[in-house]
Amino acid sequence: MGESQHQLHAEVTVGARGVDVRVTGEIDIANVDEFRALLWALPPTPGPLRVDLGGVGFLSAAGVRALVAVHLRTRARGGQLVICNPNAVVRRTLRATRVNRVIPIVGGEAPPADVPRPWPAPVPISRAASLI
Repeated sequence: MGESQHQLHAEVTVGARGVDVRVTGEIDIANVDEFRALLWALPPTPGPLRVDLGGVGFLSAAGVRALVAVHLRTRARGGQLVICNPNAVVRRTLRATRVNRVIPIVGGEAPPADVPRPWPAPVPISRAASLI
């Protein structure tokens, strides 16, 4: 049998300086429950919960919701969730959903300058009228 396209792997390190979770694969509807359960089961620590998404090639809306839920739970326990090392695709998803305004994101690739933004700049009305 072939390997599933929805593989998700995680390595967890619990230490005095917080919890580090390194995730690889895709986070989508097929495995988001597994991803959420993993993060939900982590012990509370005085340090931050760092989720390294450097090995994640795709993050679905369901994955974003899971991260927000874990952020709220971690904050309610007095901790902080930090997203680390997202690639350009994942970073774009986090920015498009405005998660970057709620959860700190450190490291990773910035989106290339030539990648179109989700909401293009408005066209001046005089120019828009001439395009019709």
